[in-house]
Amino acid sequence: MSLPLRTFLLTALAMTAFAANSVLARLAMVESETGPWTFTLIRLVSGALMLALIVSPRQAVRTGSWLSGLALTVYAGAFSIAYLTLATGTGALILFALVQLTMIGWGLVSGERPGPARWIGLAMAFGGLVWLMLPGLDAPPLAGAALMASAGIAWGVYSLRGRGGTKPTASTAGNFLRAGIMATAMSLPVFLIAPEATPDIEGLVYALLSGAVTSGLGYAIWYTALKGLSASLAGIAQLSVPAIAALGGVVFLAEPLTPRFLLATALILSGVAIASLLNDRRKKAN
Repeated sequence: MSLPLRTFLLTALAMTAFAANSVLARLAMVESETGPWTFTLIRLVSGALMLALIVSPRQAVRTGSWLSGLALTVYAGAFSIAYLTLATGTGALILFALVQLTMIGWGLVSGERPGPARWIGLAMAFGGLVWLMLPGLDAPPLAGAALMASAGIAWGVYSLRGRGGTKPTASTAGNFLRAGIMATAMSLPVFLIAPEATPDIEGLVYALLSGAVTSGLGYAIWYTALKGLSASLAGIAQLSVPAIAALGGVVFLAEPLTPRFLLATALILSGVAIASLLNDRRKKAN
């Protein structure tokens, strides 16, 4: 059955928005005077306001959870700091890989018995990560990679906690609201430990776009698109995010696409596709 044009366009728009978060964060870190925590704070608060407007402030207050809000805060903070040193595509690739590996790993810990395809896919994805991180001129900075891996794990935990929810947009609004409150409360000690310069207009615009548009509206669009997607198609769509982010890094930041990155991308995304999609088919066959 062909995919309806509306669902296809919504999915493409959502994936572009998710990839744009990486581009905007990297632009803010290298092209403006906005510090990582300032970017994180503005992103979470503006995202919370946008989502509250979409679902209503009352629903935002009543839905969500503080634990999910904490996971969201950890993700957003580590994400911003990591982009002080990581290239756009590399950061998105590490993030995406760790999100998927966290969710697949939780399935294994919970008692899932994967078939050979999933083990092959996991081995490929892990091998791609190892290849990306091997010492060399093209290797990403270890501290930045570790921070982005932490962001990916936090986002994986956030995604696991949100599975099966009946009102995902409202829950996301509530989680963003709680994350914004936590980020605001943490700002004073964070700025005392690591002072940041007053953000310039350019950086403020990047952070607001990342929060209100590519996060707030992006998630609302994605949850609308999901109504017309199977689990397999949703997984395939998300494979495009690191590639779109890398293209954005080339266009907006003149970042090179190295052979190491291209090979790691092929291994990681192919492995995740095999582990996720073939396993999904196996479940349907059973």
